[in-house]
Amino acid sequence: MRLALLGCGTVGSEVVRLLHEQSADLAARIGAPLEIAGIAVRRVGRDRGDLPVDPDLFTTDPLGLIKRDDVDVVVEVVGGIEPARTWLVEALRAGKSVVTANKALLAEDGAALHDAAAEGGADLYYEASVAGAIPLLRPLRESLHGDRINRVTGIVNGTTNFILSAMDATGAGFAEALEEATELGYAEADPTADVEGFDAAAKAAILASLAFHTRVGAADVHREGITEVTAADVASAKAMGCTIKLLCIAARGADAAGRETVSVRVHPAMIPLTHPLASVGDAFNAVFVEAEAAGQLMFYGRGAGGAPTASAVLGDVVAVARNRLAGARAASESAYADLAVRPMGEALTRYHISLDVADRPGVLEAVAGVFARHDVSIATVRQGPAGGGPAGQGSDADLVIVTHVAPDAALAATVRELRGLDIVRSVASVLRVEGGQ
Repeated sequence: MRLALLGCGTVGSEVVRLLHEQSADLAARIGAPLEIAGIAVRRVGRDRGDLPVDPDLFTTDPLGLIKRDDVDVVVEVVGGIEPARTWLVEALRAGKSVVTANKALLAEDGAALHDAAAEGGADLYYEASVAGAIPLLRPLRESLHGDRINRVTGIVNGTTNFILSAMDATGAGFAEALEEATELGYAEADPTADVEGFDAAAKAAILASLAFHTRVGAADVHREGITEVTAADVASAKAMGCTIKLLCIAARGADAAGRETVSVRVHPAMIPLTHPLASVGDAFNAVFVEAEAAGQLMFYGRGAGGAPTASAVLGDVVAVARNRLAGARAASESAYADLAVRPMGEALTRYHISLDVADRPGVLEAVAGVFARHDVSIATVRQGPAGGGPAGQGSDADLVIVTHVAPDAALAATVRELRGLDIVRSVASVLRVEGGQ
């Protein structure tokens, strides 16, 4: 079985290394040896250290490599939308199986890849696109195929989890924690994709598509990052027995008309310390799946890095190679449900709202009236002097309110009205609360 490898960076180099080190075992598992037919790179002459590969295999012509008759499987670890989409569509239409780690492409235009795979009768595998080496996507699309999944909640970005974990452990602010993550190599020089939630949103789209048999794209995912999370938010979460995580949440449920829909969102949220995801620290990933028959399932491990991602890539390579030898094909895309994606405003959430208010009689009544007008029920209220100082007529006070579950649109409208009250000096922070309700 001959492979065309597109990309030889951090992940691609690990794929080459593992192919070399485990060649005998991989051949035994597949029933035939795996050979690299060629490696497409930007610069052929670049120094790649002691990588165990013949330099003559490198090429700057990926399409020419893909079109070769002696290529059986195409492995793509370049990333990005184009030209990766063109390469993979070409391979799939030609009947060549594809293994990719490209979460951005799958979330942006997975439909084009699945359609090309169906047209060419080829396999499309992408376990490495979400949560690194954690076996997650195949259980969703194969092991749990006989069950009904109702909800998937996950920590799927290691950079943001490291930052929030550091803020929780040390009391540092966002900027300090980000600087530490950068120094340790957890954050890129430009961390925008991670800290603004783009990476997690792409993964959420892939998870929702598999869990709910519906095509969900990145544009369908409500996305918020962690840049506005403060040390005060983390301290407030601790006071409630909670911690803050950037969560991807995909849930099945009925809309206002009673029709079955899906909701997919990524945002920071407080979760109780008793929640299984609360103890996931450092740069680890974890996904919590709730199914009707199987119940609650947890998938945990390192979600990024060259070796873990290469492990997932090779697992897929073994699967597609065995299929080709057997003249078989894996189950095609399952998108029969075709459920509508529910707007964020209809998602049922809880809010933690911190207000800086005037410390005078009637303030709490006025604030509670705003919640009542929007049919939002208050669960708890905590009040104290601003900054912990002495309270007095005309001074400010902190007011922390946690709501019961309500539509997100009603909660957002409540916050907008609160910002307009003259007794509210500022809305210091707004965070959603998940789990434990």
